[in-house]
Parts: sequence; structure tokens; C-alpha cells
Amino acid sequence: MKITAVDVEDVRFPTSLTADGSDAMNKDGDYSAAYVVLRTDGTDAAGAPLAGYGLTFTTGRGNDIVAMAARQQAALLVGRDVEEMAADMGGVYRDLTADAQMRWLGPEKGVVHLSLSAVMNAAWDMAGRLAGKPVWRLLADMTPEQLVDVADLRYLSDALTRDEAIAILRAQEAGKAGRIAELEATGYPCYTTSAGWLGYSDDKLRRLCQEAVDEGYQHVKLKVGADLAEDVRRCAIAREVIGPDRTLMIDANQVWDVDQAIEWTNALAQFDLLWIEEPTSPDDVLGHAAIRAGVGAVGVATGEHCHNRVMFKQFMQAGAMDFCQLDAGRLASLNEIVAVLLLAAKFDVKVCPHGGGVGLCEMVQHISMLDFVAVSGSREGRVTEYVDHLHEHFTDPCVVRDAAYVLPSLPGYSTQMHDASVAEFRFPDGAYWAGRLASA
Repeated sequence: MKITAVDVEDVRFPTSLTADGSDAMNKDGDYSAAYVVLRTDGTDAAGAPLAGYGLTFTTGRGNDIVAMAARQQAALLVGRDVEEMAADMGGVYRDLTADAQMRWLGPEKGVVHLSLSAVMNAAWDMAGRLAGKPVWRLLADMTPEQLVDVADLRYLSDALTRDEAIAILRAQEAGKAGRIAELEATGYPCYTTSAGWLGYSDDKLRRLCQEAVDEGYQHVKLKVGADLAEDVRRCAIAREVIGPDRTLMIDANQVWDVDQAIEWTNALAQFDLLWIEEPTSPDDVLGHAAIRAGVGAVGVATGEHCHNRVMFKQFMQAGAMDFCQLDAGRLASLNEIVAVLLLAAKFDVKVCPHGGGVGLCEMVQHISMLDFVAVSGSREGRVTEYVDHLHEHFTDPCVVRDAAYVLPSLPGYSTQMHDASVAEFRFPDGAYWAGRLASA
């Protein structure tokens, strides 16, 4: 069977109307997806028409540019043999990243890396569907050598060699079955950001924090960074509601300079914080290291805007991050994510993936499950983000029960959207946007 066609859609949801997703840097984002569908002439393990569904996340304007780049990259897959692709996903990734003309627009960063993520996410979803396995299980069932062949280890040999990567994976082989059983019984712990968006009123913050407590969450994250006095008041509200025994984290979304980040974080440290997230420019490795040295017991978390695995290598080599918040839509899919998981295992950095965006929670659950089962073998000190927005638009939405992700069981990467959702929120001619633009 072969890939016969590619559909790429610009899908946008009007989250700016309710301030969902609002923070100090992104005040009015409309959660959006460049959505890729790889069509084939074959069937999946259940006999249904086989396709692959993937996406990357943006916050509105410019999503069309990412979609345009994805069309260019996905076109290179049309005509390829599906089974050959699924048997060599590392080779597929290397072929797409070797396109010198598209590479010039990055390389391995910005729009062309976001779009490559969407295309490769669709390819991985297709591989999982072909095998009849959820993607986390598809990867976890690989031998150490096979999984390392998937990973993009280019430019990493000064920090992680192929032999070291294989040794990391071999060390976890014996306990895989037990860890899978553990996940089936308890799921993977998550934290909520849904209570703490910066645009919410104090009353809404208080109500949502109480709902998080009632739902069993042990970790709550607040957005900060616009006004220190307001942040003190909001953190005080959150700490009052969640009590002294639950964990509070804060996220500045890149708005501070280094010295300001240290001063501001230390002013909020009175609320017993686990971490300060994205305290300064996401590209400033040494700045993060200085902040880490200057904020005492508060950990430094970053990674959702790290362009690629090389940046993660530098953050870890410099001792500049305590919590690795890799993003399933910014890194170039699982080929690069596996490399970052291996780096984190080598440097003993806790992986707590970023999930604040449409479709990201659906993907990050697979990443955290894979990390626990096959790479780090640990959930200690690790918690994965959960945002309770827009899951109803997916055919296999993530499920959170007792503040933990339930182990995904359906084939693929959980990235297929309902056709009706795409038809309604496709920009600019979907039913929702056509009506809104007509009335503007």
C-alpha cells in the first residue's frame, strides 16, 4: 500500500474569547493546529481505511504559514510504500530533514520545524495504526537498538553516544512488563494549568483551584509575570485554597530578563514553589543557569520553546534546567523526542512534558508513558501537564482520572480530529469563522 494524498488544514479555536491559555506573553491566543492527514490506498490492522493524522500547535495568526510549509514537506511522502516507511521511521525522518531547500529556512527551528513535527506526527500515527498499537507501545516494544535507530542523535555525540543510549535502554529492559502493569493500574500523574491562566479573575482562580483539589490534583500551576503585586495576591489565593501539602508551580512564559527573573522568583518563593517555568528567553542557556543558581530551592523548568535536541543538550550540559518540558509539536516528532528523553536519562533531568495547547495532551501522554516504560524507568518527581480544553474535538481524547493520565490503548498517536470539528473551525472558511468574519 502507498500514500496517495495529503490533506493539510489550518484549524483554529476561539480560546481568546474566554482567556483560556492567557499568560504574560500570550494574552489573546486562539489555540490552533496545522493539521496533517496522510491518506493511503490500504487498510489498518482492523481492516478500516488506513490514514495518519498529525498536528502541531500554534496560537492563531501564522498558523496558515505553518500549514503551507507542512504541505511542502508532506508532499515528499506521496507515493511511498507505507510498510517500508513504518519499518524505517528513522529513515523517513532523515529523508525529510535532508531536504536542503527547506532546511535552509531553519535549520531545525521555526516554522519548518513546527511543520515537520505535524508531518512526522501523522507518519507515526499511521505507523501505530498499521501495527494496531498505541504509539507509546509501538516504541516501547522495540529493542534498544531499534529505538536508538529511531532517535536523531546527530550533533549529540559529545554528550550522548550511540553506545551510551543503547546501554540506557538495556538497563530498563527487564522491568518493562511491571511498569506497564503499574501504568494500567494507576496511570501517569499530571498537574493542572487550567486553574491559573493569567486572564482569569480572582474569583475564577479561587473556584478552579478548589475544583482541582476536589478532583484530586496534587500539583497546580499559575501563570505569572505581568505585575508582581498581582502575582503575590494570586499565589496567596492559590496557596490558601490548595493548602500547604499540595505543590504549586509558576510560569512566566519568557517575559523577564535574567536579573528580573531572579528577583521576581525570590519574591514569590514564600509560597513554597516547586519550579519557575520559562523565566527568560527560551534560547538563553547561560541565563537559565544563572537563574537556577540565584533562586535557591526553586527549580527551573523550561523546554516548550526549545527549538531542537541540540538546545536541550546544551541546557543539560550547562546544568541550566531541573525539569525538561519538551513539546510534542515543537520538536520534530518522536525521532527527536526519543533523543531528548535519552539525554535527560543520561543527565538525570526529570521529564515533565508541556501540554498547554490543542492536541498536545493527547500526544504527551504517549511520551511520558514511553519514558517511564522504556527510557528512565522512573516517575519520581515527574508530573505531566494537563489542560482541560478542546479534547472533545478528538476521536481518541486523553482521559484523566484521579489526576493521572489513563494509559492510551487505541492504535495511533491519539491525534485524529473529528471531521465535524475540522469543518467547523477550519480557517477562514469553516462554519464558525465564516460566520464570525461575515458579521465583523
